[in-house]
Amino acid sequence: QVQLVESGGGLVQAGGSLRLSCAASGRTFSSYFMSWFRQAPGKEREFVAGISRTGTNIDYGDSVQGRFTISRDNAKNTVFLQMNSLKPEDTAVYYCAEGRTMRWGDYWGQGTQVTVSS
Repeated sequence: QVQLVESGGGLVQAGGSLRLSCAASGRTFSSYFMSWFRQAPGKEREFVAGISRTGTNIDYGDSVQGRFTISRDNAKNTVFLQMNSLKPEDTAVYYCAEGRTMRWGDYWGQGTQVTVSS
């Protein structure tokens, strides 16, 4: 059974930083793409960042390009999202997803809340 557990969310002031983690278990982590998505109240789910199996290919959503960095540690079955220069509009529940390609999730975590105050 695949499990994805996010952590690292919280409340931060605008301009601050947070680092999200997502620990995966249940299947061979290094065989799958990992992505981060977010969803704010009343808005559709938005792609944030994705990383290929070995980390060679990385993709970002337009709204976070240059501020967020995705990375993975296959030895620890964990994917990270370093978020810098946070803005109030980054406030959302952030989800990690494991999938067969970028921007896709076969399995999803339960989400972690990120709140950025102005």
